[in-house]
Amino acid sequence: MDGTVIGRLARRALVPVLCLAVGSYFLAHAFTGPSGVLALEGLRAERARLEAEQARLEAERDALAGRIALLDPSGADPDLADELVRRHLGVVRPDELVVPLPPAPADGGAGGVGEPSPGG
Repeated sequence: MDGTVIGRLARRALVPVLCLAVGSYFLAHAFTGPSGVLALEGLRAERARLEAEQARLEAERDALAGRIALLDPSGADPDLADELVRRHLGVVRPDELVVPLPPAPADGGAGGVGEPSPGG
C-alpha cells in the first residue's frame, strides 16, 4: 500500500515541480540574460555612447549641408569653388608659383613646416 501512496503523491507533485522549474529558468534569465536586469547598466552606457555618436554625426551632417549650400550653382561661393578645383584637380594659373612641401611625417607632425629639423 505504501507504493501506491508514494506514487500518487509523486504524480500530484509532478506538475507543480515542473512549473516551478520552468518558472525558475525564466526568472534566472530575466536577471542574467543579455537584456536582463544585470545587463541594464551596460545597455544604458551603450545608449549614451550611441546618442553622443548620433549628435556628432548630426553636427557633421549639418556642416556638410552648409558646404553643399555654398556649392549651389545659382550662388556658388567663388573662393570655395576655386579651393576645391585646385585641391582635387591640381589646377594652377600661369602666373602662380608652386612650392612643393615635403610629405607630412607619420609620427604626428614632428619636423613639419616651420619647425627645425632634428639634425640641425
